[in-house]
Amino acid sequence: MSSSTIALNREARHEYFIEERFEAGIALEGWEVKSLRAGRLQLKDSYVVIKNGELWLLGAHVSPLPTASTHIQPDPTRTRKLLMHRLEINRLIGAVERKGFTIVPLAMYWKQGRAKTEIALVKGKQAHDKRATLKEREWQRDKARILKGGARDG
Repeated sequence: MSSSTIALNREARHEYFIEERFEAGIALEGWEVKSLRAGRLQLKDSYVVIKNGELWLLGAHVSPLPTASTHIQPDPTRTRKLLMHRLEINRLIGAVERKGFTIVPLAMYWKQGRAKTEIALVKGKQAHDKRATLKEREWQRDKARILKGGARDG
């Protein structure tokens, strides 16, 4: 994990087939930026919805720092607007409406001092797909171990 990465959604790679990735900006409040700099973000149960031709991030949990201002009431799971070019948004809307895709966030990171969200167009995996993926990963690991000469028969 590089130093610019704020949080990863590892569960998404397990739950979905990732078809296409996009980068989106995110509209944040001041206290949220401070919390993100402290790494207080969880993307596990978050997803993206389309409302009125705009993308919104739901379910992302930004824990407020104890030093957050006294005159605001921080809402850790508030709906946050994602910022993308109109053509990209239209492509995503078309894929979600016509082909049955879902949009989920994969990661959040810093890029030139701004928080960016990596979102992906995904299709859900069935239970047998998840098992096959796990089996393939274990086989790749075992294969690397064998090729390296580290396999020991007991």
